[in-house]
Amino acid sequence: MRTTAKNTLAFLAGVAIAPAATAAAVSAATATAAAPTISDNTKPPNIVIILADDLGYADTSFTGSKDIRTPNLQRLADTGVRLDRFYACPICSPTRAGLMTGRWPIRYGLMRAVIPPWSAFGLPETEKLLPELLASAGYERRAIVGKWHLGHDRRAFLPAQRGFTTFHGHYNGAIDYFTHEREKQTDWHRDTPDTFRPVRESGYSTDLLAASAVRFIRQSPVGKPYLLYAAFNAPHGPLQAKPADLARYGELKAKRKTYAAMIDSLDQAIGKILAAVEKRADAGNTLILFFSDNGGVLPYSRNTPYREGKLTVYEGGIRVCAAIRWPAAGLAGGRASAAHLGYIDVLPTLLRAANAPLPAGSRALDGIDMLPILQDKTPAPVRPWYSYLDQSEKKPSASVIEGDWKLIALDGDVFAATPGKQTRYELYNLARDPSEKNNLAARQPDHVARLQTRLAEFGRLQPKGMTVPRYSEGRDGFTAPKNWFVEKD
Repeated sequence: MRTTAKNTLAFLAGVAIAPAATAAAVSAATATAAAPTISDNTKPPNIVIILADDLGYADTSFTGSKDIRTPNLQRLADTGVRLDRFYACPICSPTRAGLMTGRWPIRYGLMRAVIPPWSAFGLPETEKLLPELLASAGYERRAIVGKWHLGHDRRAFLPAQRGFTTFHGHYNGAIDYFTHEREKQTDWHRDTPDTFRPVRESGYSTDLLAASAVRFIRQSPVGKPYLLYAAFNAPHGPLQAKPADLARYGELKAKRKTYAAMIDSLDQAIGKILAAVEKRADAGNTLILFFSDNGGVLPYSRNTPYREGKLTVYEGGIRVCAAIRWPAAGLAGGRASAAHLGYIDVLPTLLRAANAPLPAGSRALDGIDMLPILQDKTPAPVRPWYSYLDQSEKKPSASVIEGDWKLIALDGDVFAATPGKQTRYELYNLARDPSEKNNLAARQPDHVARLQTRLAEFGRLQPKGMTVPRYSEGRDGFTAPKNWFVEKD
């Protein structure tokens, strides 16, 4: 398979901007007409997305872990490209939504909080998702195994109705790893577009999902590209591990020990997926992307050298471990990339790789095609990068990164054009201070004012009357449906 410049993918940036916001502020705007595609000599790749859940930045071997062993993730990084500055959201549903749409989740009301079991909210049906868009490019087999977490109140929200041909896993987050229960009901399913089937299967969820992923890869015909989205629930709580994995970490204590054992099990599962890919004749034309949906949970995870973790907009909550491999396109050899990239860039990257059409009109993308950047054919753009959290009754937070500068807004109206009485602002230069220790807000008022304007522009994208509720809303008196069987269309 060829890895020459002829296979280089062209740079893409989305341009759909709300009237209240400028193109420079919300997206890296360029022309989208007649965007180039990959060479006719390169076939669309098999696509494998592996998503970890609440994995700490420094809790893999390739990001510096000394006490948790992840040889398979190390092998992926050593044979691919390590993404040293890859961003997700501070919580998981928004990351998954942006991954599936290539758009800021604030545009459709799904950025400030996750979707809990008692919520009727779901990723709006007006959004076109990755598997739907890949279907038109010849991807007949499109599977998801693992955690969905993008809506479960109606069948129209479920993955088998959103472009996936098969689903094996759970609708909610935080299921029991052994019983597969959430809210005292089994949340474990095998769905197709025509069949919604709760099932009972014995086994540890990470192992069951790995076996399902491997089976899908083995059964996919060579010569026909496939999509596999392996969205593991590990190492998200509840902290539960198998005895054999716990025994491998006898030197660790309490939650750190269980958490390490869960990551070890996850790494074993990833090793099985890599082995299944590598046994195929089309292994070189398989694009594998790995990352975590947010930073790790403190204090038992490690996000070193970055500050804080999940549920914050500090770097430890949003900068995540990531790696990509696609030998046929030159993404190989263990290189590292410091380009500023993230979750909304996944969909446009994969559409370009697949020669699939881009969404048109008002559904144009906010993300960019990462491949020419990772192939060192074009520099990464300087663009505003936003994070946002307003999940609980605690005060909201948001951040914007532009170039070396990062502004964090805490408390009060975080999207106000000017500071409110309760709003606190922190300013950091990430090039000199990636650990966010030195707040420069008082000394750099011009940077603060400029980035406040960016945040206000971004906040206006949130639609009125179509926003996911805060986490606890609707919890009182909720009773889960039996076996989480969804009857409503």
